[in-house]
Amino acid sequence: MHILRVEVEKLIQKLKASVAVTLVLILSMTSVFASPDHTYAATVDVGAKSAILIDADTGKVLFEKEADLTLPPASMTKMMTEYLILEAIEEGTISWDTTTQISQYAYDISANPNFSGVGLKQNQDYTVRELYKAMAINSDNATTIALAELLAGTEGEFVKMMNEKAAEMELPDYEFVNSTGLNNSHLGDNFPEGTAPDATNLMSARSSALLAYHLTNDYPEALDYSSMPTAEFDGQTITNWNWMLPGMPGQLAQFSYEGVDGLKTGYTELAGNCFTGTAEQNGQRLIAVVMKSETRETRFQQTGKLFDYGFQQFEKQELFQAGYQQEEQKDMPVAKGKEDRVQVETSEALQTLVKNGEEEQYTVQYNISEDQLDEEGNLVAPVKKGQKIGTAELVYNGEDDYGNLLASNPNTVDLVTTSAVEKSNWFMLMLGNIGEFFSDIFTGAVDMVKGWF
Repeated sequence: MHILRVEVEKLIQKLKASVAVTLVLILSMTSVFASPDHTYAATVDVGAKSAILIDADTGKVLFEKEADLTLPPASMTKMMTEYLILEAIEEGTISWDTTTQISQYAYDISANPNFSGVGLKQNQDYTVRELYKAMAINSDNATTIALAELLAGTEGEFVKMMNEKAAEMELPDYEFVNSTGLNNSHLGDNFPEGTAPDATNLMSARSSALLAYHLTNDYPEALDYSSMPTAEFDGQTITNWNWMLPGMPGQLAQFSYEGVDGLKTGYTELAGNCFTGTAEQNGQRLIAVVMKSETRETRFQQTGKLFDYGFQQFEKQELFQAGYQQEEQKDMPVAKGKEDRVQVETSEALQTLVKNGEEEQYTVQYNISEDQLDEEGNLVAPVKKGQKIGTAELVYNGEDDYGNLLASNPNTVDLVTTSAVEKSNWFMLMLGNIGEFFSDIFTGAVDMVKGWF
């Protein structure tokens, strides 16, 4: 009997082991077929000295690492050159078909094998479109200089435009000394007037992200060029330095990431490997910046981590519908009206990118415009239906508050009245004033009597 019991127990243990192995295999197969192309990122650890991830629609910062360090951006500088060229085209100063020839300075840079370039020819007309394409796709330095000289006369004058535009954009940390992102020491005696011979451009990751925000929102056509894996230039095929683009040729395809369509790489010995990337999935666009990464490959791998984190951990949600009313302040007092109060509500829905599980971390804050109120804090009749009396602002109360790149909160809508309040007629206003007069007398008399005792 004892032997039989032992054998039964052994059989049970074998069955348990078999079931366990089967479960492991099932779970393994499930994970293989259920997992996306990129690993699920509940947290993010970025292998770069500085990094930032933002929502490209609102400027909301989703993640940052030493984002305010001022570092050389290398060719990410060219995003500002792109912006100024696109702005000049919009304003009619130049057109895509405007032609120019390159200067001796641009030719010398183009002929230098140490710099990225397409090999420009002297005494040949190039259109703005051709030069811009080579700059945006192949990070060509000579075409960048040619565009700067075309627009401003000299690169030194163009640098002034770059710094003025950076101030206008309210970039927090920047210094532009040339149009390309090369070190001035690379330029020999051709370094721009007004700058030092050993100077270099400087930007923080936060400034780079804000510059990319303005470029992609003000001139989305920039993505038409930055998204090209390859292009034809003067009889040759040029290849994009952004290996994350879908459709990259050969071995570069291993770095592709769904939805990537820009924006700008950068490398010098001083800057290390940098990248400002942007990607859109399901109507949600993100901008990521990594600075001073170790290799060309790692800058894209680390950017992929940031995109994984953003797309998998955040979702745009409507947190408060249009017509939302705070429980503690559904209405406002009204002076000189036929009604003494009027209800208020939000004019539009309040929505934002929300991290998984943080839906309850948001509240709405009312900001009533003082010019809508009298000295006692009342609205004054007549009040129109839908009259704007202030704003309603979405406020995050969680722990991971990285703020916003923009000076003003973009998650703000109008606070409006739900109905009209007519002004009371002169007789009722007179009675009200008389009543207020005698009320003041009575109150004064009571106070005086109290003072006697």
